[in-house]
Amino acid sequence: MNSPLDFGEGLSAELVPFTAGDGMALNLIRVRGTEPPTRGPVVLVHGAGVRANIFNPPLPITFVRHLVERGHDVWLENWRASIDVPRNEWTLDQAAVHDHPAAVRTVCERSGAASCAAVIHCQGSTSFMMSALAGLVPQVNLVISNAVSLHPVLPEAARVKNRYLVPIVSRIMPYLDPRWGDHPTGVLPRILQAWVRLTHRECDNGVCCFSSFTYGAGHPTLWPHENLTPEVHEWIRKEFADVPLSFFMQMRRCALHGNLVALGNEPSLPKDLAAQPPQTDARFVLIAGAVNDCFLADSQRRTFQWLEGHAPGRHQLHILPGYGHLDIFIGTHAARDVYPVMSDALEHGA
Repeated sequence: MNSPLDFGEGLSAELVPFTAGDGMALNLIRVRGTEPPTRGPVVLVHGAGVRANIFNPPLPITFVRHLVERGHDVWLENWRASIDVPRNEWTLDQAAVHDHPAAVRTVCERSGAASCAAVIHCQGSTSFMMSALAGLVPQVNLVISNAVSLHPVLPEAARVKNRYLVPIVSRIMPYLDPRWGDHPTGVLPRILQAWVRLTHRECDNGVCCFSSFTYGAGHPTLWPHENLTPEVHEWIRKEFADVPLSFFMQMRRCALHGNLVALGNEPSLPKDLAAQPPQTDARFVLIAGAVNDCFLADSQRRTFQWLEGHAPGRHQLHILPGYGHLDIFIGTHAARDVYPVMSDALEHGA
């Protein structure tokens, strides 16, 4: 898949390649309007098994457009979990040490800014949080995190699935791919498709249903259907692809431990990310959908309490009623309900 560069009328996009610390070829997409930006750079970081284009749904006002129209210099990062880079069995540690620091350096060098902000989602959030707490992105002075950051808290059904099913599946196949909901490739994908069709009857979009099976235990998991337009619900068919079981195994370990833990292969990361104070002066603004069936809102509540224990009064927490996981960015009324919360935080500064 090639990363789309069409962000709609009045917006132009530039593909900016960069190299991760371990040599992997990645890229950023810089989006600008007809006038030069009047505010500093902000990096948008997608989740697992999607791509930077997840911030560009077919809506009149996307989060990208909202930020550009408010004068922000907007950069979207395609890190190693992106479906626009070659398939790889990535870990949070690799992204934290090699991807995000290199992306931030590239943004600051190309923009000429001494600092930047970051809006991070799901596993882009957990991996970027590892970077920030370990002091690997000192240029970042504000982090806005959606859904989960330091403390992954799963719904009970997902917790059981994560604890017992993930180790079994990881021995059988290295990846899961939500596209199998529409087009399974092989015997095991066809068996999984049949199981998903039996257990997920909430809609006739195979990718939507298989995404629910892949990422949690909800019906659906990643968004309440009532929060998506028919056009966006159809658009997601081409925005999800393979995700490695290596990631799920690490998230299993983190969920059992109660917070993010590194695998121990990267010396610059502490083993337990919550065992030491944050090695950053950045301010954190935590966002959670109140009805998130992928990670419970308690994920962000716990991280907020942890952050407050180190810097009382500096950080913010917003629990948004009626919102789930990804509809925070692609929901029908996100421009009214969600985007202003984030842009206000950006414009309040560090």
